[in-house]
Order: sequence, then structure tokens, then C-alpha cells
Amino acid sequence: MGFITSDALAETGYVVLDDHPADVDPAEWLGLEYVRWRSSGITRFAPLTSYAGDVDCNGFWNHTPPRTDKDGVWVSSQVAISPTLQQWALEPGAGVGRCRVIELQPNEYADAVYNLHQDDNNRLNDDGTGWVVRAFFNLTDDTESMLILRSDRFDPATEVRLPLHAGSRIVVDTQRFWHAVWHRGTAPRYALIASWTSGPELDAYIAAHHGDPDPQTVPLDPQVVDAAQVELHRRIEERRKAFEAQGIVMEPPTPLYG
Repeated sequence: MGFITSDALAETGYVVLDDHPADVDPAEWLGLEYVRWRSSGITRFAPLTSYAGDVDCNGFWNHTPPRTDKDGVWVSSQVAISPTLQQWALEPGAGVGRCRVIELQPNEYADAVYNLHQDDNNRLNDDGTGWVVRAFFNLTDDTESMLILRSDRFDPATEVRLPLHAGSRIVVDTQRFWHAVWHRGTAPRYALIASWTSGPELDAYIAAHHGDPDPQTVPLDPQVVDAAQVELHRRIEERRKAFEAQGIVMEPPTPLYG
């Protein structure tokens, strides 16, 4: 049968929407309760939804009974502080799974490339139901920062770089793409991240906000890209040796040049 997917994401797997016009009080994200959670870079998360309405970032499949990244329960203490962010997450009328604010510390391009990861949003998702994708609403004005997407983790030729100014909105099939953020600021970056269930509601929302499946990528000096690739493989090899010293066999090394 297959999953119900978004027609709007069929072409490239991501869309950039019109900027969000709302002016939200920074207290809506600065006043939240944050917990440390490993993601890409030095991060903390403030969950607005969770498996059972607690301040918890764990995947819904790590609870009993396990379930996929759908039907998030709103954390009452958090949404009391951030009603506008809750409203944004509910705007499409699509199902909301995990929903949280991320706090990311400044990093380097090589850090972001090393931290590229794919999400596991559709673990335990039932065939014939909506495919889960992710929405990113940038809250702070990080004009020099960018969301990095790669369809192939080790191939920079597949890389797309999308700017993250205040109000920018991006919807991505993050199970399809390796992704991370290069945050070039001097203060933490904050963004709202919501898991949305694909279906007619999400497609209508994307169409209403002129979702662009082929936005211009941010240019980058090829020498910077090449240097980051070398550093990526150096770090992977360093990690592999560290684990093997403990008797743990990691994934086989990937050659730098094919």
C-alpha cells in the first residue's frame, strides 16, 4: 500500500515557505525549560510535546507502549509560556508528533558536516498512513547560518544550503536527507522544530505559503568544502580507532576519494 506522502515534497524532498510574518516575544522560547539532548552540535531542547506530556525529548518508540512520531501530547507548563509557538505548530491542521525548540551553540562548517544525521521519524509508522516530515521555524535572526542537506552523507555535490534568517520556514523529509545546521553566529540559535504528518492538510498549507521546492542554495568556497570533507573523514577514522580500542567494531571506513 505504501505511505501517504506529500506531493509538495515529491520533487526535491524539501520546500522553503514564505517567511512567517508573526513577531513573537523571545520570552516564548527563552522562558522554556530546556534539557540536554544529543543532536547535531552542542544543543539543548525545550519540548512542547512529548510521549506523555512530560518535559521529555525521548523518541516515542522508546516508551511503553511504543509508538511512531505522531500524536504528541502537549506539555502544559511549556505551552503556557509559548502559546504562539504552539499555534504555529498547529497551523497546518496536520498531525503533530514531537515538537520542541532547539538551542544550538555556534559551530564550524566542518562540525556541521561531521554531525550530519538522518532522522528516524517513521519508526513503527503503519503502512497506509501519513509519512512524518519535519518543519523548521527559525526564531532568531541567524542571517549567516544555514541548514545543510545532503542526500549522500559523504558527497558534497549533493549538498544544499538554506539560509536561516528570522521567520524562515523550511519543511524537510529528514529521513531522506542527512542534515545539520552550520550556525555562524556568536549567540545561541533558536528554532521551533515540529514533526508533521503528511496528507492533504499539509499539502494545502505548503501551497498556501508558496512552498518552493528548488530555492537557491547558499554559495560556498569549494576549498572550504574540500577542507571539511578531509576533516569529516579524519574525525570518523579517529572515532573508529577509539571504539576499536575498546573492542567495538564500527562501520567500515568510507574512502575519501572514490
